[in-house]
Amino acid sequence: MPLILRDRQLLLMGAFGFACGLPLTLTGFTLRQWLSESGVALASIGFTAWLGLAYALKLFWSPVLDRVAAPWPARRMGQRRGWLLIVQPALVASCVALALSDPASPGRLVLAALAVAFCSATQDMIVDAWRIESFAEERQGMALAAYIWGYRIALLISGSGTIYAATVVGWRAALLGVAALAACTILATLAAKEPARAAQIRTGARQALYRAVVEPIRDLLSRPGAGQILAFVMLFKLGEALAHTMAPSFYRAMGFVPRDVAFATGLPGLAASLLGAAAGGWLVIRVGTGRALVSTGFVQMASMGLYFALAVSGGDWRILVAKIVLENFAEAMADAAFITYLSALCRTGFTATQYAVLSAMAALGLRTLGGFSGRLAELLGWVPFYALTIFAALPAMLLMVGLLRRFPAAPAARS
Repeated sequence: MPLILRDRQLLLMGAFGFACGLPLTLTGFTLRQWLSESGVALASIGFTAWLGLAYALKLFWSPVLDRVAAPWPARRMGQRRGWLLIVQPALVASCVALALSDPASPGRLVLAALAVAFCSATQDMIVDAWRIESFAEERQGMALAAYIWGYRIALLISGSGTIYAATVVGWRAALLGVAALAACTILATLAAKEPARAAQIRTGARQALYRAVVEPIRDLLSRPGAGQILAFVMLFKLGEALAHTMAPSFYRAMGFVPRDVAFATGLPGLAASLLGAAAGGWLVIRVGTGRALVSTGFVQMASMGLYFALAVSGGDWRILVAKIVLENFAEAMADAAFITYLSALCRTGFTATQYAVLSAMAALGLRTLGGFSGRLAELLGWVPFYALTIFAALPAMLLMVGLLRRFPAAPAARS
């Protein structure tokens, strides 16, 4: 952390991580907590996973961010910062619209949540491209650590912080507070420098479709073991996705009130996340990205076992705290290794498009199968449901072990 505070680029990376983390739970955990308190049915809450399809479909508009100049007057700020200055105000407006919505009027709420997800996914793509193009390969690990620290702090604020604030000032005021913080993150964009690599990218709407869309995807598919790599990317977060989607309703069913959840996911969860991010970065350096992915993946599976333990216990407070602490630690570890792996697969010039394709594949399980998690929980009950989520993570681990045997070195392309 002291290094981050002394390095201006790393500090900005942390600020961008904060900007990307803030809106995520507004269409995820926090939204589901709000709906659960409002008495919405489990199946309907599960379907909210589909609100985040923007994260899986963003590859369809990612070429625009690589090949088309930002609209005037933001264009003069450069390719990456220019698009951020278009997207971020739209994200703030969407957050305000969500805050002014009502679960009793689902149409307006769904439209606002979709707008938040679309703007958030677009912001993620631009920030990822800015990170990959702004930091040398040997500094990517530090940049990711700074990003994850900012990201996790934002998740604390928009997650447990917002849930707790809602018990004091109500949901509308709490969500408007998140929108105000999102507006402040525009300052990071103004303070950042445009990457030199981005300046070399040709822009303009007349760029050939082949160069903008086909070539980046063909380049990815030409890598050795491309099919196995994409299958691994798609499945790595599946078990976690199923478990997380129903967590707010699960906590409520176990008898925990919003203050309990806010406390357990607050400072203990944040501390575990920051330690996990540092541990994940260290593990990548120590044993390599592939082996780190396997190790952190199995730790993540173990953490999901505590969902099962909590369900069996019938709502033991000590197990809740232990589950959230271990889960946050394991997730942050896995995120550090996973994002490093995805970043190494991106070629400069196709950064936004290729990272969007890879991260969209990672979100595919969450945003499709995750939508049925509420129905599964209704049919199976909590104990069998969370037993299922543990086994859902196993196929990805087997795929990565197979990749390590076939390709001891990751098939990266950062030229």
